Amino acid sequence: MFLMRLYERIKPKSIQSYLIHMVLALVVIQSLMSWLTVSSLATDVLHQQIGKRALQTAQSVALMPSIRMALMARDPLGSIQKKAEQIRKATGASYVVVGDTDGVRYSHPKPDRIGRHFVGGDTGPALHEGKSYVSRAVGTLGPSLRGMVPIFHDDEIIGFVAVGYLMESVRKAIPAHLNKPLIYIVSMLLIGIVSAIFIAGHLKKITLGLEPAEITALYLERGAVLEAIREGVVSVDRTGEIRLANRAAMHYTGLDAKQLMPGNDIRELMPENGLNHTLETGESEHDVELSINGRDLIFNTVPLIHSGEVQGAVASFRRKDELDRLAFELSRVQEYSELLRVQTHEYSNKLHTIAGLIQIEAHQEALELVVNESTGYEEIIRFLNRAVPHPVIAAIVLGKYNRARELKVELHMDRHGTMVDVPGWIRQEYVVTILGNLLDNAFDAVRNQPRNNRKVELSFTDLGNDLVFEVSDSGPGVSPEQSEEIFRRGVSSKGRERRGLGLFLARKRLREMGGQVMVLESELGGALFTVTIPKTKPENA
Repeated sequence: MFLMRLYERIKPKSIQSYLIHMVLALVVIQSLMSWLTVSSLATDVLHQQIGKRALQTAQSVALMPSIRMALMARDPLGSIQKKAEQIRKATGASYVVVGDTDGVRYSHPKPDRIGRHFVGGDTGPALHEGKSYVSRAVGTLGPSLRGMVPIFHDDEIIGFVAVGYLMESVRKAIPAHLNKPLIYIVSMLLIGIVSAIFIAGHLKKITLGLEPAEITALYLERGAVLEAIREGVVSVDRTGEIRLANRAAMHYTGLDAKQLMPGNDIRELMPENGLNHTLETGESEHDVELSINGRDLIFNTVPLIHSGEVQGAVASFRRKDELDRLAFELSRVQEYSELLRVQTHEYSNKLHTIAGLIQIEAHQEALELVVNESTGYEEIIRFLNRAVPHPVIAAIVLGKYNRARELKVELHMDRHGTMVDVPGWIRQEYVVTILGNLLDNAFDAVRNQPRNNRKVELSFTDLGNDLVFEVSDSGPGVSPEQSEEIFRRGVSSKGRERRGLGLFLARKRLREMGGQVMVLESELGGALFTVTIPKTKPENA
């Protein structure tokens, strides 16, 4: 329980401190293991070196003729002790002992022990088998590491030499051999600590300061948000590999889950997707029409930028026909709303005029005004019912007729035109877009003209193999150099508040139906827009 409470108290509270603790623990464990391994190896190597040195010294003593002769003569002058002490002091050994076959010492660091039996019980292999070896034993001076070598005379063992180093002195020599490894291990420990702090700080930076619980919550929220979005969403990294895709993306593109798995190259699955351009330039693209697996989609693509570099891109898309349906419904509502507004405004003006005429007792003028208005409006309604039996197209024409009257623009329609034979494949909302934008463009062109020169003419016919619409105006006209420029997206002559989409959308819809538009000079002095739409459905429509 105490350890649990202690852990809860020192438990890391952030990913940075957690990582520092983990790396430090790993570095400390590795340092301890390295120290134990190095110290153990150093001790073993030192023992081997000291044992080898002791054995080599003992072999040198055993080969000395003076030692052999003195040993055979039982050393009456004590020369063995003198020689052994000289060698001991010169080599730094703890003792150099020379003994006979009975184990009686002839030399010893402590002279009072000369003549006594050698202690340790490890002389057997040297005296009985003639072997040279290193052994560990406990003698009169204590535990020691010693080299044992037999002394021969005419192939006969006459004694032995034991050169030893006390284990206590060996242990004292070990720390001197561990200084460099200790410095290395301490250096590695310090490097590990600094590295842990640096790595933790870097991880904190690349995770935007988020903690593990926050990252987990964001991951779960991201999945829920993606699946809740009705648009298809695909995200890729800087190399074009898919990072994520929601179910709507599979539905709209016709690709399955395996194809849109993370790691697959988006360029192989959707070559024309707009993501490549965004990855290369870092620029966003909006409302771009692309065909994926034979399906027309509207793409919006934005880059993922971090630290000033493009790290990836995200594309969202929906079926073009869904957006077109919504746009069509909105367009119809706007047209009907505009029609009602214009009619309300126009009739309000007329009612005020009639009321004024009646108040000033100009009854005849009031009656004539009522008759003229009723006759003119009924005439245009009868014409549209006869010539344009398509409610959507007739509604846009009537709406623009009322809009022209509100703007004090004379809109003349060719009463010999007909628009009866409109094939079923031609989408009437496209015709609304084309005709509405051309008429609006003509109204804007003549608004700054003198009151008596604000004229717009509309003619249409369905004779022959094409549907033909002509809109001319008395405005300033369009120069040959501008005849192509005005159809580009964003190009407008109507002021900064306008986005220049009308003519762009008109020609776009025309191209989708295989039609075309030409800009010429009008007899009214302005521009003449001629639109042709083939009755036969093109293969790509």
